[in-house]
Amino acid sequence: MRAATQNLLAKGPAAATAAIQQALAGLHLGGRPQPHAAPGMPPEAPPMRDINPPPGAAPRTATAPQPEAEAFREAPRAARAQHAQKAPDAPDASAAPDTPQAPPSAQAFVEDLLGQLGIQAGKLPAGLDLGKFEMPHFDMPDLGGVPGMPGKSKQAPVPEGAQFVSGSYTNHAGTRSYKLYIPSSYHGQAMPLLVMLHGCTQDPDDFAAGTQMNAVAEEKQCFVVYPAQSQQANNHKCWNWFNALDQQRGQGEPSIIAGIAQQVIAEHPVDERQVYVAGLSAGGAMAVIVGTLYPDLFAAVGVHSGLPYASAQDLPSALSAMKRGASGNVAKAPHTEGASPPIIVFHGDQDHTVHPRNGEQVIEQKLRAHGATQARAEADAGSVPNGHRYTVTTHRHEDGTPLGEHWVVHGAGHAWSGGSAAGSYTDGKGPDASREMMRFFRTVAG
Repeated sequence: MRAATQNLLAKGPAAATAAIQQALAGLHLGGRPQPHAAPGMPPEAPPMRDINPPPGAAPRTATAPQPEAEAFREAPRAARAQHAQKAPDAPDASAAPDTPQAPPSAQAFVEDLLGQLGIQAGKLPAGLDLGKFEMPHFDMPDLGGVPGMPGKSKQAPVPEGAQFVSGSYTNHAGTRSYKLYIPSSYHGQAMPLLVMLHGCTQDPDDFAAGTQMNAVAEEKQCFVVYPAQSQQANNHKCWNWFNALDQQRGQGEPSIIAGIAQQVIAEHPVDERQVYVAGLSAGGAMAVIVGTLYPDLFAAVGVHSGLPYASAQDLPSALSAMKRGASGNVAKAPHTEGASPPIIVFHGDQDHTVHPRNGEQVIEQKLRAHGATQARAEADAGSVPNGHRYTVTTHRHEDGTPLGEHWVVHGAGHAWSGGSAAGSYTDGKGPDASREMMRFFRTVAG
């Protein structure tokens, strides 16, 4: 183990990233995620831009890492720094890179890498014997210079007459910047507002370019605001959906996101009956939290590849939820003023980063909040020409008003469905999640 870890550290961040992903695939958290493949579908998903090979498959050379996986990229650097602090008399690795050094223990090494997600340190799952675990020796593909990779600035195109302006909001929980899209059709009239929460490693420009939500806003005449997670709050710009503080109304990041929406409302003529929130991955999980805590502010919620409310409170439960869904019964939503807003959920059934079970649980949580007997469901299947097949289940109140939609995209992984290659973590094979979400929001608005 020591020799393997030392070899890994010497190879640099890319090798460590691959190794820790392989390690996570072997955690005793319910085993390998089982894709919910539709009958008649081929066993392997068609090629797409996100990286979702089955465990053990050869790494692809022109695919983007997934948001949560990318969060491990720079972790070995922190592991080396931590080890140096614990052993101040050890040789300086940067000054003498070829000088052998004793690596940290396996558990400390893995926990430190996982800690770079921003998840508070905790005990690893019971039954995991890292002393017998050997890290494989293989390299991640070099993604430098590949278009659409995280970390590159991707300025979304702005049509003539439109604006994509920067702003900032501060409250007791902190400060976050944001970008607000104002469509060219705006001439002082009241319009809906959509809050879009990016995934890990992303930023507003990247998320706007990938989802093409600004183009949809041009068509539908809507403001779109993109809050930006700060690297100070999370090293890899993940929204902290797994922290207990960030699952409370008036506290943490939910209060900041709600405050950004309220600031835009105060500064622009927003139709306050049509304020929505949506997100991808960590942003999708946070969208569920914000919509749950602020039903008086948000009229509907959009979730892509996210997790249910309060699905994790620490490291083991966060990893478990991502690998197999929230354990036991999904936590009930807290009592808040106002009715729980309708929700639309997208999830690929080949998602190996956030298990598809989470999408099901988001809908189950919604139905439980309203009482399962008060909703009726209708299922339909379809396909995108030269793209993915999908199944959409529509849930309605007894009076026919929308309660929720659950889209399962067959063959899709951890990527925004129908997105553009101009941004990261997108799958252009559809269906178009951006337009379907906006259509659902408008349906809810009546």
